Amino acid sequence: MSTEAERLRGQLRKLGLRAMAEVFEAEVEKAAKSQTTYTSFLAKLVDEELAAKVDRSVNARMAMARLPMRRTLEEFDFAFQPSIPAASIRELGELAFLGKAINIILVGPPGVGKTHISIGLAIKACMARKRVLFTQATTLLDNLVSAQASNTLGKLMQTLRGQDLLIVDELGYTTMDPHRANLFFQLVSHKYAHSSMIVTTNVAFDQWGRVFGDEVIASAILDRLLHYSQVFAINGPSYRLKGKLGKEAPAAVEL
Repeated sequence: MSTEAERLRGQLRKLGLRAMAEVFEAEVEKAAKSQTTYTSFLAKLVDEELAAKVDRSVNARMAMARLPMRRTLEEFDFAFQPSIPAASIRELGELAFLGKAINIILVGPPGVGKTHISIGLAIKACMARKRVLFTQATTLLDNLVSAQASNTLGKLMQTLRGQDLLIVDELGYTTMDPHRANLFFQLVSHKYAHSSMIVTTNVAFDQWGRVFGDEVIASAILDRLLHYSQVFAINGPSYRLKGKLGKEAPAAVEL
């Protein structure tokens, strides 16, 4: 490696152009062999740097989103779950619903792919440089209670309202006390017509009164959550049991 190349690499790194620092020598050799113009050579280096910055931005957003795993929409096996309209889910991946503050509600028994779909949409949103947060319902409610106790509830509500996509996973697996039900109502009210939520739940809407411990507040939550929404009822076999109960697809798991 020449001293000049070492100096240039160091300067590029100081400027924060790490991708260019890594590839410029290889690109110099390619340019010399193909007699590339100076402009084309520079454009190639800039393209490499921009691509690297996009990758870093997306990875940072996915880290901030707190996704429990990486699951893309492209990996979803729609053939195994025919109750899910594949075309409609893929259309959601274009993210038009975010610009309209539409909520997505995924209803069905455990293991049918609700969380996979929500994570797949979250990844699409991160790639589009949207603000995304994934949280389980119990964790979200605990955080709201803690924020209220520390007099930071308003700040947390504003942060959650500002998320382009808030994913609340596994709503309904545990019942709520009146305090938590009221806080969830406040959150839904803050997000209403402003920014989107994805909610996954194993409980049909007519049973939400049991989840929230109060028919009136459950009705108020549903009224705001469903006004601008798309609802997907998923009835099918569990992916977690796929291939473990013989060749026939297992029956949907019930709680």
